Amino acid sequence: MNMTHKKRIWYPGAKYHIICRGNKKRDIFLDKLDFRVFIAILKEVKNNYSYSVISYCLMPNHVHLQLKTYEIEIWKIMRAINWKYARYFNDRYNTVGHVFQGRYVSKIIENNYYNLIVNRYIHLNPVKDKLVLNPKDYRWSSFRTYLGEKSDFVKEEEILNYFGGERSLYNKFIMRFV
Repeated sequence: MNMTHKKRIWYPGAKYHIICRGNKKRDIFLDKLDFRVFIAILKEVKNNYSYSVISYCLMPNHVHLQLKTYEIEIWKIMRAINWKYARYFNDRYNTVGHVFQGRYVSKIIENNYYNLIVNRYIHLNPVKDKLVLNPKDYRWSSFRTYLGEKSDFVKEEEILNYFGGERSLYNKFIMRFV
């Protein structure tokens, strides 16, 4: 049986929708500290490997990321993020083995329409999973950054530019689907 993976498409400036699931669909965030540590890891890895976080949503048993790469391949970025978090998780909970279920899923984003659809999907994920009624009430996503809350690592300008930079128009676009 051939265990090699299909090579992921990558080029400088490539954008992706990344999904990382907990092994056996188990929760990978058990409390607020776990969410905070994952966000800290996103920032730390971003300092070492230049990339942009366009949007994110950390769900109890999976993660959605909308990332833009620059000079470093996506697999190196994701290897660093997932390895650091798995090490933290296993150390904290005195466990061993896989934290994430297999290889992360990555879908390349090659047009403006899909870029916007991925962003909306990520921000509506907590509503779809019935964790909140309004995406602004979910603490572990970048949606509130799009509404104006300051962030030191989310780059919302690209998506907001589709709405002339108007946060209120972006909010209306998202809320049409709630």
